[in-house]
Amino acid sequence: MTTDIIISVKGLEKHFDGGNLKALRGVDAEIKRGEVVVVIGPSGSGKSTFLRCLNLLETPTAGTVTVEGTDITNPKVNINKHREKMGMVFQHFNLFPHMTILRNMTLAPMKILKKSKADAEAKAMELLKRVGLADRANAYPSQLSGGQKQRIAIVRALCMEPQVMLFDEPTSALDPEMVGEVLDVMKQLANEGMTMVVVTHEMGFAREVADRVLFMDEGVIVEEGTPDQIFSNPQNARTKDFLNKVL
Repeated sequence: MTTDIIISVKGLEKHFDGGNLKALRGVDAEIKRGEVVVVIGPSGSGKSTFLRCLNLLETPTAGTVTVEGTDITNPKVNINKHREKMGMVFQHFNLFPHMTILRNMTLAPMKILKKSKADAEAKAMELLKRVGLADRANAYPSQLSGGQKQRIAIVRALCMEPQVMLFDEPTSALDPEMVGEVLDVMKQLANEGMTMVVVTHEMGFAREVADRVLFMDEGVIVEEGTPDQIFSNPQNARTKDFLNKVL
């Protein structure tokens, strides 16, 4: 892994409800190219808000988010150009129900990256093969299981050839028996060197795949370290308390 920093976050704050609710209270973080960073913590700790600020789905109240040297919180920056570099996978799959899987996957590459239909479809089919769903290319989302839809959501994001993948609790809406098939795709991506920031409750995944784990509570990063440091030898009382409840 290089020491090349792809995302740098400084003094990030996000307030809701006219400042009464402080979801983020001054977060500093760096994500290196090729690194898998897993964000854990109790519900309401600011994990998803932090993730959504990385591509400005939430506009920070204060602080900066710098992606490859560009401060994307600067209003002059073309945020859509930057979002092209960042794939995002949500809890709910956000597939277009009236389009086939193949059309779901080729729409953005054709529209935004100006790929030809043939090129976009070739790339989509190659990715569908990788996740074992090539035979579902002409199916509609309603004909797929939750796990299949989430695998499609991941490869749909990959069709845009992003440099970073953001995952917001990608398995939390799935039946337990489908979680593994989605985590397997994410592990494969991690092994290939994709830069990933993952908000998850899957502690086994965090332990196995993360290069670094961030523990958030009450809008700040309380502790960070390797999975071994965080899970085997947490230093902060809040971290210990949280892990005692979930492990």
